[in-house]
Amino acid sequence: MLQSLRIRNLALLEEVSLEFEAGFTAVTGETGAGKSILLGALSLLAGERADKSLIRQGAEACEVEAALWLADATRVNEVLEEAGLPLCEEGTLVLRRMLPRDKAPRITVNGALTTLAVLQRVGELWIDFHGPSEPRRLLREACQLELVDLYGRHGEALGDYQAAYRQWLDQRAERERIAGETRLSAEQIAFLQDQLTRLEALELTPEAIDQLEAEFQRVTHAQELLELSSGLEQGLTDEDGVTPRLARLLREARRLAELDASAQGLTERLDALGIELADLAAEFGAMAGRLNFEPEEVAQVQARMDTWLDLKRRHGRDLAAVTAARDEMRQRLELQGDIEGTLHKLDRALVAQEKTVRTAAAALTQSRRRAAGKLAGIAAKSIARLGFKKAEFQIEVETLAEPGPSGDSRVSFLFSPNVGEAPLPLNRIASSGELARVMLALKTVLADLDAVPVLVFDEVDANVGGEIGRVVGEQMAAIGRGHQVICVTHLPQVAAQAKAHLVVDKDQSSRRAVVTIAPLGEDREARVDELARMLGDRQAASARAHAVELLGGG
Repeated sequence: MLQSLRIRNLALLEEVSLEFEAGFTAVTGETGAGKSILLGALSLLAGERADKSLIRQGAEACEVEAALWLADATRVNEVLEEAGLPLCEEGTLVLRRMLPRDKAPRITVNGALTTLAVLQRVGELWIDFHGPSEPRRLLREACQLELVDLYGRHGEALGDYQAAYRQWLDQRAERERIAGETRLSAEQIAFLQDQLTRLEALELTPEAIDQLEAEFQRVTHAQELLELSSGLEQGLTDEDGVTPRLARLLREARRLAELDASAQGLTERLDALGIELADLAAEFGAMAGRLNFEPEEVAQVQARMDTWLDLKRRHGRDLAAVTAARDEMRQRLELQGDIEGTLHKLDRALVAQEKTVRTAAAALTQSRRRAAGKLAGIAAKSIARLGFKKAEFQIEVETLAEPGPSGDSRVSFLFSPNVGEAPLPLNRIASSGELARVMLALKTVLADLDAVPVLVFDEVDANVGGEIGRVVGEQMAAIGRGHQVICVTHLPQVAAQAKAHLVVDKDQSSRRAVVTIAPLGEDREARVDELARMLGDRQAASARAHAVELLGGG
């Protein structure tokens, strides 16, 4: 439930801090007093997009902050954990949204910065708005089907059906793709076979490609490599090379060691150097010998390298892309050999999956018929309490020829407000007032199934009055037993049944209009005063007496 709400510089409201109670809270005030500011603040915290025109004139920013307590924070915590945000401690959720005039907006959840998208996801789990446009939703078949499924608790069955339906669609698409795209002409087959032959002529492994590129490097620079390695061998072994000159130096070092034993170690090191130089000369010579490529060998390496470069140009810039292209060609050619067999297997799988889909759809339709009968009966009683004493309400479930995304059934709400008239679809006979009352009746029936803890009703009592207003108030109070209900109302019969009462007032006595929101709390006299105003005259004794009566006398 919503525990506290703080609003700063939103529209005409400068600042207010409100505490909320569980159950039904009524929000009242003169027409145009600014009741929408409270709803706007809650909408901002639910993730609605905001315009900077909301900022109070002369203020740098508007800010809305709320603290909520959630009896079960599991689903909210799942969203927070996925977004990398702090979890709710002991069920407490803290939301804050700031809209500066000249800076970027700032949103925090439990003290950590986040995005509007995350705030919207969290908002869907803690608050639900029902406004003047809500009854129009009832005219849509999708909404009517959704309400029946909500009452019938079909969420899991519908999810299983939709998974099977999507799999069936995927299989059909795959069958069409294979039948249409996979059949190749003779020219296409010949081209793929030629490309595959060239690809398979190369060993497409990282080691083999590295070796090919190294061989190509040696072949390409063979003459230069031969000259360098031969020159190094000659520089070490020729008459004036390093090795002969070192031999003369070594003889002198040995004579030095004979005369002075302390030079023996130096002589041995010089001797080892001579051996190493001789080995180097031999290896340079061997390298030169290996660089004497035969013309055929050079042509072979060149051809393999040309093939590799051409394949890279055609199929990808690296080995992974070329390998993937090769595998795809193999698959397409292999499929040509057994395309009819493949299509036959897919057809069998499609028949089996279609049977699964139709069976699940039929079971869902049967369950919807049972749920529709029960919901229609309960809703009809609730509608009767809202002033339609002789009205008739039915829910018709029609089986469709083909399954769709929501099953193989269509739901239609039928209504007759007057005795002796046949029930017709809502969009053919219902006025806006009738629609509002039908929606309210359904909301009352379905409220216990709604997991969202905070329900906001904006002028749900529009187009009703008198005794029906009292019934609307009873409905709000009934919903408030399982949810926190915040209801903007113009009817004293509704407001009188609220557990808590907020009054919105606009003061235009000074140079600038100012909106205030004040709780009436336990001040019974203040509630009588507000209800008398709503009845027409807070000073009139009759209005005050009626207000006392609405509050239960005493």
